[in-house]
Parts: sequence; C-alpha cells; structure tokens
Amino acid sequence: IIRQALDRLPVGNVQETIPKSFKKIPEGEVYMRTEAPRGELGFYVISDGSQIPYRVKCRSNCFTSLSAVPEIGVGAMIADMVAIIGSIDIVLGEVDR
Repeated sequence: IIRQALDRLPVGNVQETIPKSFKKIPEGEVYMRTEAPRGELGFYVISDGSQIPYRVKCRSNCFTSLSAVPEIGVGAMIADMVAIIGSIDIVLGEVDR
C-alpha cells in the first residue's frame, strides 16, 4: 500500500496544489462534527457568500465535560475538586474556544 501511495504522489511541491484561499464560500450555515480523542468536536460556520466566513465557532468536548462539574461536585470539599477535574480528563486550553 505504501509503495502504491508513493507511486501516485504528484511530482513537485504538494503544497502548491492546495489553494491559499477559497474563491467563494457558499452562503449559509453548517454544523459539522468529528470524533476526537476525548469525544465529539464540532464546528459551526456561517457564511455571507464572501471569501471569509462571517462566523466560525468551535465546540470542544472538554467544554461540555467541564460544564458537568457543578453537578458532580455537589457535597464535595474544595480539596476534592482537583481530583474530580482530573478524573474527567479535560484539556483546559480547549475550554475557551
């Protein structure tokens, strides 16, 4: 399979075939989701028909998991919150997307 893939690679710089920008993004809105290592990762895009999207919003699964902490932590001590958040296995850098 690797030999077949190498034989079918285009000649020259592969990145030159990738467009630098979109000519025109169709007008409308779309939500697409994909599977990520920690759950579902979703993208919401709104376009007004120009080259640049009007709005792009990324919804991380870590944000959804972190929003459950108030329910999980009912009756727990503050010192236990470190273990509770650690057990959810979130990436805090993804929460603010």
